This record gives sequence, structure tokens and C-alpha cells, in this order.
Amino acid sequence: MINLKRLIFIILITVSCQSIGQLKLIGSINNSIEEASAAEMIPNSNLIWTIQDSGNDSELYGLDKKGKIVRDIAITNASNIDWEDLTSDYHGNIYIGDFGNNNEKREIFRIIKIKNEDLNKTSVKAEIIEFTLPKKQDSKDFEGFFLLNNSFYIFSKETKKFIILKVPNKIGRHEAIIRSDFNLDGKDNKITSADISDDGKTVVLLNHDKLWKLSDIKGDDFFSGNVEELKFDHNTQKEGICFKDSSTVYIIDERNGVEGGNIYSFNIN
Repeated sequence: MINLKRLIFIILITVSCQSIGQLKLIGSINNSIEEASAAEMIPNSNLIWTIQDSGNDSELYGLDKKGKIVRDIAITNASNIDWEDLTSDYHGNIYIGDFGNNNEKREIFRIIKIKNEDLNKTSVKAEIIEFTLPKKQDSKDFEGFFLLNNSFYIFSKETKKFIILKVPNKIGRHEAIIRSDFNLDGKDNKITSADISDDGKTVVLLNHDKLWKLSDIKGDDFFSGNVEELKFDHNTQKEGICFKDSSTVYIIDERNGVEGGNIYSFNIN
């Protein structure tokens, strides 16, 4: 049950949504999910999938648009070391990015695959993709990724220049390659989640108070086109983003007292 302070906050944010960088509140996530860390949608489903990050159970949640838990799937063979983001493929398989690395000492990272056919079950055994960093590359923290042309692109979480890793979508252990690096203008630019449109032409990178829209992309050179900063004027711990359609994204933030723990929609055009 939503407490009174949180109910008042939700009413206020709903009334003032046009003043919050055009973020539109559409749902409040079930209270049992304190640290929603991702957002993803798959073909032929209206659910928004999410996870929690390190220190929480190894569970994948399917939410309706109001934030109610519709699916709760326990992953039996993969502990939650530091789950950070979700992506999916055209078959509706979901991939969990277990690559959080706050102390930057981790050597082996994982991507956990949940098959589409298992998404109606209450517990599943996942398939595991592991990767290591290129030789001579210092360990880094990662929070955002997506899948394009059967390769994962994984973004490091840094204030200034970040790297983008490329890892094949293939069960087993791989050495990642560095596809590119980039330095976004401004400050406080740590990327907390990422997604790519179905046509592969637009990428969104999430931060707590803004997102970056990368458009007119050529192949996997994600910064070859336009780079546009879209401010929210609303600063909460936003940790998940996914495309609803070509012009709209869903955004999820973590709960912090009476703030956060919500699902928003945002028009990027």
C-alpha cells in the first residue's frame, strides 16, 4: 500500500508533469521493488521488464504500465552480483547485464540470457555469456547496454570519456573489444542505461536528469550522426530506459524515500 507522503508526491508530480521536462508519470512500481535498475520491452508484449541491482534477489519482473508485478521469475543458476540493465532480441529473449563494478576490481562480467519461452515460468535456468576486458584495459564500471546485429554494445559509466565495448551474442566466454570511446559535453554525464530503436537508427543514453539522443546513425558508429541532449528538469536516480516506439521511451527510477519508484514516458522528438 502506498503511504500518505508518497501518495501526495505522486499527485504533485502528476499535476506538474508538464513542468518536469515533459516527463509523464504513468505508473508507480510495486513497493517490493525498491531498486528498479532497468527497463525493457519485447515484441508482442505490453509488459515493461525490470530487475534490481546488487544485493537483491536474482529475479526478473514483468510490470504492467501501472507498475503492478505481472511476472516474477527467479533465475536459479545466476546470482545477482551487480545486475544493471536489460536488452532483448527480435525473438523476445531477454538479456540481463550483470556487469556493475563499483569498486572497479571485477575481472569477469556476465550477460544472462532468459529464453522467451521461459518468460511465463516462475523459475528458470539461464544461459550465460561471459566476457573479460581487453588486455591492458583497466577494469571499469558498466550500467548500460543494448543488442544490435547479434552483438552487445556496453557503455562504461564515467563522468568524462567513456568506452563502448562490443561482445558477441554467443554462449561462452569472450574477450570484449573496444568499439569506440566518446566524451559527452558538460558534466555529470554518467550513463545509467541505454537502448536502440528497432530500426537501429536512434540510440538513447540515460542519466539522472537528462538523456542523449543519438540519431542518423551509420552502422555501429553511434556518434556518427546527431548528438542531442534532452534535459528533464527532474533529478531522480533514473536507472532504466527502453523504447516504446520510435518517438517515445519509458524511463524507470529507483525509489528514494517518497521520490522515485515510478514509470514515466518521454517523447524524444
